[in-house]
Amino acid sequence: MKEFLQRALAIVRKEFIQMWRDRLTFGMMVGLPIIQLVLFGFAINANPKNLPAVVVQGGGGEMVQTFLYALENSGYFHIGRGVSERGADEALLSGEALFAVHFPADFERSLLRGDRPAILLEADATDPLAAGNAINVFQSVAAMAWNRDLRGGFADLIPSLPPVDVIVHPRFNPEAISQYNIVPGLMGVILTLTMVMITSLAITRERERGTMENLLSMPVRPIEVMVGKIVPYLLVGYLQVVLILLAARYLFLVPTGGAFFTLFLAVTVFIAANLSVGVTFSSVAANQLQAVQMSVFFFLPSILLSGFMFPFLGMPGWAQWLGEVLPLTHFLRVVRGVMLKGAGMGDVAGEIAAIGVFLVFALFVAVKRYRQTMD
Repeated sequence: MKEFLQRALAIVRKEFIQMWRDRLTFGMMVGLPIIQLVLFGFAINANPKNLPAVVVQGGGGEMVQTFLYALENSGYFHIGRGVSERGADEALLSGEALFAVHFPADFERSLLRGDRPAILLEADATDPLAAGNAINVFQSVAAMAWNRDLRGGFADLIPSLPPVDVIVHPRFNPEAISQYNIVPGLMGVILTLTMVMITSLAITRERERGTMENLLSMPVRPIEVMVGKIVPYLLVGYLQVVLILLAARYLFLVPTGGAFFTLFLAVTVFIAANLSVGVTFSSVAANQLQAVQMSVFFFLPSILLSGFMFPFLGMPGWAQWLGEVLPLTHFLRVVRGVMLKGAGMGDVAGEIAAIGVFLVFALFVAVKRYRQTMD
């Protein structure tokens, strides 16, 4: 028994030494649980608040301002600038606002006469989870916002029914079908997972087998090697996109409106950005296991902070700031905007540019790490 314990303890000691030498793997084992705790505990919120809204006022008045203040105080709405009808449509299309509140020109006069004027609420319903609670709060506010103002001779304007009619117009996904939001988003999630992981594994495997050193003996520059490694997987990414679009259209019946050239351009930049991340990981990882671990380390925050699973605007400010760094966040806005809203290049150019900035940075790091690792 004594000899058994000695041999077992010797193996335990060897494993601890090996674990200490492989500090990257040990860091992943400790870091991933911490990231999960922080993200799920602090960043994830299924009840988003402070959602951006624009206002279309046919006429001003104290009653309009009272209602807008009540919306702000509810915590669910952040009232932005006043816009025209066209401006409201552009704000919803570009994602600048999730709601547009429309007041008729004679709203205040009709309210004081007891005519129950209508308030139109246009809502971006591409993400039903993000808009649902806010719509319910809007209707509740409309029923009680003027209780303090309608006193004295106006007290009879507080009946069992609200003093106004609320007309809700959910746009882009009026039936609140979850597939319309999830399936386009899956395009970005699948591309992120496969492009980053497969690229990092393929190049790491080549380094382990010694074939990468043979490649370096050829008269090619690091950037030429990077391009040669990325292009084949870029074509594979296009194949994945075609399959997803066909499934979205004919299997899940997701609308596929919008400019497909815009979507094609975004897909190209997005795939290249993820491939650059995979190349960077392959230059840092010592083996394929570490490459997989680093890919998961990148994929987990991407799927949680991008707005794919949970409303992006429901996260705290620091989590949104981190999410804005990730290319998946911007790609989701592009693909959902093009497919569900019919957005064009002008509506999503900023999102594509953000992915492009990430691509340039990731490619720069990949080339620098490639030189340092292979010298």
